[in-house]
Amino acid sequence: MATLVRACRKALTSTSTAQPLLRRGFAVESAAAIRESPDRVKWDYRGQRRIIPLGQWTPKIAVDAYVAPNVVLAGQVTVGDGSSVWNGAVLRGDLNKITIEFCSNIQERCVLHAAWSSPTGLPAHTFIERYVTIGACSLLRSCTIEPECIVGQHSILMEGSLMETHSILEAGSVLPPGRRIPTGELWAGNPARFVRALTHEETLEIPKLAVAINDLSRSHFSEFLPYSTAYLEVEKLKKSFGMSI
Repeated sequence: MATLVRACRKALTSTSTAQPLLRRGFAVESAAAIRESPDRVKWDYRGQRRIIPLGQWTPKIAVDAYVAPNVVLAGQVTVGDGSSVWNGAVLRGDLNKITIEFCSNIQERCVLHAAWSSPTGLPAHTFIERYVTIGACSLLRSCTIEPECIVGQHSILMEGSLMETHSILEAGSVLPPGRRIPTGELWAGNPARFVRALTHEETLEIPKLAVAINDLSRSHFSEFLPYSTAYLEVEKLKKSFGMSI
């Protein structure tokens, strides 16, 4: 009986030592079988593309406009002077034009696109005029926003909708297709409805907000110049360690 137990233990020990060797051998064989072909095309997957031309259309960005590194601009998109498009926003001008004029801002994770045509007969492109603030996570499709307006966070503006000058749409509101917000009014809700008229002081604060966000974008803009200000921090660190610059 003792002889049988010793024989079983010996067989189990030899099997356990052989299994890692077999695995190693299979790994070497599989690596040799999956050798990369020299003719294979090597693609670059290091990051998403910020500028995506579509056909003859290429996005246009003004020299002093700030567009965050992880923004996507595709097709017929124009970002005007002093404007800013913040992190995670997507502007897709594959079907129609998207225009952002002077000192307007598109905040984080907004989505802007346009349809072929508008059911209301109004222009189907998305047009954002000067001193307009679009709150984070908003969706705009084939709408027109006149100068000095505010769109609250998580709002939706559908095809053919229009915001006239000095108007505000509260956060989380939905402006249905073809709906118009008259000048100097505050709207809110789903669907959006008239709440009250804006005071003169409130209308004066609308462009000030756009200018303040434009000033804030200057500090972000300087970090993404071809030669950013990061070298100043490197020089300071080298000095602290007594290294030659």
